[in-house]
Amino acid sequence: MAKERGEKVVATNRRARHDYLIEDTIEAGLVLSGTEVKSLRHGRASLVDGYAYIDRGEAWLEAVHIPEYNQGTWNNHAPRRKRKLLLHKQQILKLEAKVKQGGYTIVPLKLYFNDGRAKVEIALAKGKREYDKRQALREKQDKREADRAMSHRRNLGE
Repeated sequence: MAKERGEKVVATNRRARHDYLIEDTIEAGLVLSGTEVKSLRHGRASLVDGYAYIDRGEAWLEAVHIPEYNQGTWNNHAPRRKRKLLLHKQQILKLEAKVKQGGYTIVPLKLYFNDGRAKVEIALAKGKREYDKRQALREKQDKREADRAMSHRRNLGE
Protein backbone atom coordinates (compact mmCIF):
# COMPACT_ATOMS: atom_id res chain seq x y z
CA MET A 1 0.00 0.00 0.00
CA ALA A 2 1.32 3.44 -0.96
CA LYS A 3 2.24 5.91 1.77
CA GLU A 4 -0.03 8.93 2.11
CA ARG A 5 1.57 12.27 1.31
CA GLY A 6 0.40 15.78 1.99
CA GLU A 7 -2.44 17.14 4.06
CA LYS A 8 -6.04 15.91 3.93
CA VAL A 9 -8.45 18.04 5.95
CA VAL A 10 -11.22 16.09 7.70
CA ALA A 11 -13.02 18.84 9.62
CA THR A 12 -12.67 22.55 10.34
CA ASN A 13 -14.14 24.69 13.10
CA ARG A 14 -15.24 27.83 11.25
CA ARG A 15 -17.28 29.00 14.23
CA ALA A 16 -14.13 29.27 16.39
CA ARG A 17 -12.70 32.03 14.20
CA HIS A 18 -15.97 33.94 14.59
CA ASP A 19 -16.32 33.47 18.35
CA TYR A 20 -12.66 33.81 19.37
CA LEU A 21 -9.67 36.02 18.72
CA ILE A 22 -6.94 33.53 17.72
CA GLU A 23 -3.56 34.35 19.30
CA ASP A 24 -1.39 31.30 18.61
CA THR A 25 -1.85 27.99 16.77
CA ILE A 26 -0.14 24.67 17.47
CA GLU A 27 -0.19 21.35 15.62
CA ALA A 28 -0.79 18.40 17.95
CA GLY A 29 -0.95 14.67 17.42
CA LEU A 30 -3.92 12.63 18.62
CA VAL A 31 -4.12 9.31 20.42
CA LEU A 32 -6.89 7.46 18.58
CA SER A 33 -8.29 3.94 18.44
CA GLY A 34 -8.47 2.01 15.17
CA THR A 35 -12.17 2.60 14.55
CA GLU A 36 -11.72 6.34 15.13
CA VAL A 37 -9.04 6.50 12.44
CA LYS A 38 -11.24 4.59 10.01
CA SER A 39 -14.16 6.91 10.70
CA LEU A 40 -11.91 9.95 10.15
CA ARG A 41 -10.62 8.55 6.87
CA HIS A 42 -14.24 8.57 5.68
CA GLY A 43 -14.22 12.32 6.43
CA ARG A 44 -16.64 12.20 9.36
CA ALA A 45 -15.99 14.45 12.35
CA SER A 46 -17.26 17.61 14.03
CA LEU A 47 -15.21 20.13 16.02
CA VAL A 48 -18.11 22.48 16.81
CA ASP A 49 -18.34 22.02 20.60
CA GLY A 50 -14.76 20.86 21.07
CA TYR A 51 -12.22 22.31 23.48
CA ALA A 52 -8.88 21.32 24.95
CA TYR A 53 -7.56 21.56 28.49
CA ILE A 54 -4.44 20.76 30.48
CA ASP A 55 -4.72 18.31 33.38
CA ARG A 56 -1.69 17.23 35.45
CA GLY A 57 0.78 18.03 32.67
CA GLU A 58 -1.19 16.31 29.91
CA ALA A 59 -3.27 17.92 27.18
CA TRP A 60 -6.75 16.53 26.45
CA LEU A 61 -9.27 17.16 23.69
CA GLU A 62 -12.88 17.00 24.84
CA ALA A 63 -16.33 17.05 23.14
CA VAL A 64 -15.05 16.45 19.60
CA HIS A 65 -17.53 14.23 17.80
CA ILE A 66 -16.09 11.35 15.76
CA PRO A 67 -19.06 9.10 14.86
CA GLU A 68 -18.86 5.35 15.31
CA TYR A 69 -17.37 3.39 12.43
CA ASN A 70 -20.14 1.70 10.43
CA GLN A 71 -18.35 -1.63 10.04
CA GLY A 72 -17.07 -1.57 13.62
CA THR A 73 -17.90 -4.44 15.96
CA TRP A 74 -18.26 -4.62 19.73
CA ASN A 75 -14.95 -2.74 20.14
CA ASN A 76 -16.24 0.44 18.49
CA HIS A 77 -15.34 3.76 20.18
CA ALA A 78 -17.56 6.22 22.04
CA PRO A 79 -18.27 9.20 19.72
CA ARG A 80 -17.52 11.99 22.23
CA ARG A 81 -14.83 10.47 24.44
CA LYS A 82 -11.87 12.57 25.60
CA ARG A 83 -8.72 12.08 23.56
CA LYS A 84 -5.12 12.72 24.56
CA LEU A 85 -3.16 15.33 22.63
CA LEU A 86 0.49 14.73 21.84
CA LEU A 87 2.49 17.88 22.52
CA HIS A 88 5.99 18.74 23.71
CA LYS A 89 6.31 19.54 27.41
CA GLN A 90 7.29 23.17 26.68
CA GLN A 91 4.16 23.63 24.54
CA ILE A 92 1.97 22.23 27.31
CA LEU A 93 3.58 24.48 29.94
CA LYS A 94 3.14 27.54 27.71
CA LEU A 95 -0.54 26.76 27.09
CA GLU A 96 -1.16 26.03 30.76
CA ALA A 97 0.43 29.33 31.83
CA LYS A 98 -1.70 31.36 29.40
CA VAL A 99 -4.95 29.61 30.39
CA LYS A 100 -4.22 30.09 34.12
CA GLN A 101 -3.45 33.75 33.45
CA GLY A 102 -7.13 34.12 32.60
CA GLY A 103 -9.30 34.99 29.64
CA TYR A 104 -7.79 32.34 27.38
CA THR A 105 -9.09 28.99 26.20
CA ILE A 106 -7.80 26.27 23.89
CA VAL A 107 -10.02 25.46 20.90
CA PRO A 108 -9.52 23.03 18.00
CA LEU A 109 -9.49 24.70 14.58
CA LYS A 110 -8.81 21.88 12.15
CA LEU A 111 -8.65 18.06 12.18
CA TYR A 112 -6.57 16.56 9.38
CA PHE A 113 -4.18 13.86 8.23
CA ASN A 114 -0.58 14.95 7.63
CA ASP A 115 1.40 12.27 5.78
CA GLY A 116 -1.03 9.65 7.08
CA ARG A 117 -0.97 10.73 10.73
CA ALA A 118 -4.00 12.26 12.44
CA LYS A 119 -3.31 15.81 13.63
CA VAL A 120 -5.37 18.58 15.17
CA GLU A 121 -4.59 22.28 14.96
CA ILE A 122 -5.38 23.86 18.30
CA ALA A 123 -5.40 27.56 19.06
CA LEU A 124 -4.86 29.67 22.13
CA ALA A 125 -7.86 31.96 21.89
CA LYS A 126 -9.56 34.79 23.72
CA GLY A 127 -13.35 35.10 23.59
CA LYS A 128 -14.78 37.94 21.50
CA ARG A 129 -17.47 40.25 22.80
CA GLU A 130 -20.69 40.66 20.81
CA TYR A 131 -19.66 44.06 19.43
CA ASP A 132 -16.29 42.62 18.32
CA LYS A 133 -18.14 39.97 16.31
CA ARG A 134 -20.37 42.60 14.67
CA GLN A 135 -17.35 44.76 13.86
CA ALA A 136 -15.50 41.81 12.30
CA LEU A 137 -18.55 40.96 10.16
CA ARG A 138 -18.87 44.60 9.07
CA GLU A 139 -15.18 44.74 8.07
CA LYS A 140 -15.51 41.50 6.14
CA GLN A 141 -18.60 42.79 4.34
CA ASP A 142 -16.92 46.14 3.51
CA LYS A 143 -13.89 44.34 2.10
CA ARG A 144 -16.12 42.10 -0.02
CA GLU A 145 -17.99 45.15 -1.40
CA ALA A 146 -14.73 46.97 -2.18
CA ASP A 147 -13.36 43.91 -3.99
CA ARG A 148 -16.60 43.60 -5.94
CA ALA A 149 -16.45 47.29 -6.94
CA MET A 150 -12.82 46.99 -8.04
CA SER A 151 -13.62 43.86 -10.03
CA HIS A 152 -16.57 45.56 -11.68
CA ARG A 153 -14.43 48.59 -12.52
CA ARG A 154 -11.70 46.38 -13.97
CA ASN A 155 -14.25 44.60 -16.18
CA LEU A 156 -15.58 47.92 -17.54
CA GLY A 157 -12.06 49.04 -18.48
CA GLU A 158 -11.44 46.01 -20.70
